[in-house]
Amino acid sequence: MFSSLAGNENVKITLRRLAENGRMPNSMLLSGDEGVGKRQFALEIAKSLVCKEPANREACGVCAACQRADKFLFPKLDEKDDHKRVIFSDHPDIGMVIPYNRNILIDAIRHLESEANYRPYEAEARIFIIDNADKMNDPSANALLKTLEEPSATTYIFLITSRPDKLLPTIRSRCQSLRFAPIASEKIEEFLIGERAYTHDEARLAARLAQGSIGRAVSINVEQFRKRREKMMDVVSNSIQNGGFAALLKTAEEMNDVKDKTAFEENLNVLQSIIHDVWSLSVSGNQARLVNTDFAAAIGHLAKDLGQADLPGWMSLIDEVRENLKVNINRKIAADALFVSIAGV
Repeated sequence: MFSSLAGNENVKITLRRLAENGRMPNSMLLSGDEGVGKRQFALEIAKSLVCKEPANREACGVCAACQRADKFLFPKLDEKDDHKRVIFSDHPDIGMVIPYNRNILIDAIRHLESEANYRPYEAEARIFIIDNADKMNDPSANALLKTLEEPSATTYIFLITSRPDKLLPTIRSRCQSLRFAPIASEKIEEFLIGERAYTHDEARLAARLAQGSIGRAVSINVEQFRKRREKMMDVVSNSIQNGGFAALLKTAEEMNDVKDKTAFEENLNVLQSIIHDVWSLSVSGNQARLVNTDFAAAIGHLAKDLGQADLPGWMSLIDEVRENLKVNINRKIAADALFVSIAGV
């Protein structure tokens, strides 16, 4: 059932045991960091429940039901009315609720409640997945409670979240919980090479940067990252060697010229990864911990020549800028202030 999914072997063992014993819970909470495969696991469970030719209760993956199970046509982000309903895949017994902006709309949960009372159309069960379930507000969560308390024997509801603490305790208590761990970088590397045709060098770098998340790994543009890293390495070098304040301000200006806020934040992420590598190597001397392994020589040189550089303080400053961006702080002011503080001027 899960052979194509990387990592979380303990979760696979648990799910296989539940499936083989015919004891799959009607309500499950799948929690863990972003991008570790929670939704794909939920869809694999859904496939096993609708599959026409299961083997040991695992989905065959090739029958018409399996082929249709995970084919969704999601609405555009600004189509609010379409987010007020359960979105069904090409299989009429598998549906998903997704957030509209920052909230799961109560209308979508009420629609789920209604649909959960119907008997399956084709399969022996109906499956509903609530993605980013932590985005339910209290009214939405309370609307779901009745369905969780009195589930139909043929209805399965899977809640997916990276922030289970944001869910109402009454919701959590009515679901069997499965916790997903970050995926080992070696597993991510194997996936990128085998499934996405990355070169070994690209896969190794993306896997290190992903911090246990396959979703994050596949979103990384390695070539673009390397270009950003060259510039951010200059920032760190100039800051540590106290010889390039003018160059720092020039880099800050270039970052401000980027129209895309996401690109600005990615520059911050790259900068922080380099600073963390230099700091980690200066403390432990262990190159195996580096993210930017292909820059080990340059990072090692900086780690031996830190002087008065406050690397943990620099990382905290970057965290502050990242938080301030959430309230739309002026990026020019933020970048200038950051580099002035890092330079110690």
